[in-house]
Amino acid sequence: MDRRAILGRGALAATAAGLAAPILSSPALAQSAPAIRWRLTSSYPTSLDAIHGAGHVFARTVAELTDDRFQIRVFGPGEVVPALQALDAVQAGTVEACHTTCSFYTGKNPAFAFATGLPFGMNTRQQSAWMYEGGGIDLLNELFRGYNCYGLPLGTTGAQMGGWFRKEIKALADLQGLKMRIAGLGGTVLSRVGGVPQQLAGGDLYPALERGTIDAVEWLGPYDDEKLGFHKVAPYYYYPAWWEGAANTSLMVNLDQWNALPASYKAAVRVAAADATSWMVARYDTRNPEALRRLLAQGTQLRAFPREVMDACYREAMALEQELAAKSPEFRKIHEPWAKSRDDMRAWFRVAELSFDSYLAQVAARR
Repeated sequence: MDRRAILGRGALAATAAGLAAPILSSPALAQSAPAIRWRLTSSYPTSLDAIHGAGHVFARTVAELTDDRFQIRVFGPGEVVPALQALDAVQAGTVEACHTTCSFYTGKNPAFAFATGLPFGMNTRQQSAWMYEGGGIDLLNELFRGYNCYGLPLGTTGAQMGGWFRKEIKALADLQGLKMRIAGLGGTVLSRVGGVPQQLAGGDLYPALERGTIDAVEWLGPYDDEKLGFHKVAPYYYYPAWWEGAANTSLMVNLDQWNALPASYKAAVRVAAADATSWMVARYDTRNPEALRRLLAQGTQLRAFPREVMDACYREAMALEQELAAKSPEFRKIHEPWAKSRDDMRAWFRVAELSFDSYLAQVAARR
């Protein structure tokens, strides 16, 4: 082969590569993408760097993935709309997006609970698996379209604590007339065993508990609960949060705004939301242990819910599921595949995850 021909082709290729490189790295490509500015209202107090902070992690990642062409400004509750009106603002187009808990809106439709988690439902990994591989995101968006929204998981808390109580819960009878801040279907179950559910925003919880307007409050776990100061006015800290084996928080986007996004920006939103979801649960898992130790050192009384209470709530939760599936087509459509995924994963987890965790818990207890 002609050496000069090889050199000639090599030189030509090198020249072409040299010319192409500046074109690919040029900001001209970024400039061809539209500049978009959104407002996102959060349902979570700005003092809570994990659950509120996940919205900022999401917005920062979207900006990085789009060379700052797509900017999302995060607002705290009350800065644009109150915490529990976040979804309404998105529906109406007052803001483009919100970061919220869908179980706040079960009054609109009980099927919203699936986006957060059902009482005695899936744990963190199971909920994530159902969302991303079990069709959960698609099923939920069939529901959300009727409310002019598109939704994605944006954060998950892991297993939560059962809340702060001004008095001890020794038996089911102690729940009679007990006023507790608890949202969604968990509140419905509580009412069926004699409690009185109250739905309040995060910023209103401490004063309500301090004044005795409510007798108990559930929020999340030690890391957040310590910041909110509940241990100062309620000594008993119960576990587990049977109403949320895991709780997803959600990104809800106005449907017209979502549909108008370029495909690359939609991809950036999906990636950023998934990244923030992983970040949030990691933040809680690494910070809850030390926060719990600090709370116990300050006199917090850690208690497990009595088995009588757990069993009664479980029976009512299972009955509620069946009742909602019988009367709500939207709930039934999601519940059927969700329940199959739940049962299948529980069978597998009993073999592997649960046996491993149970053994290590027993070993730790003997040490």
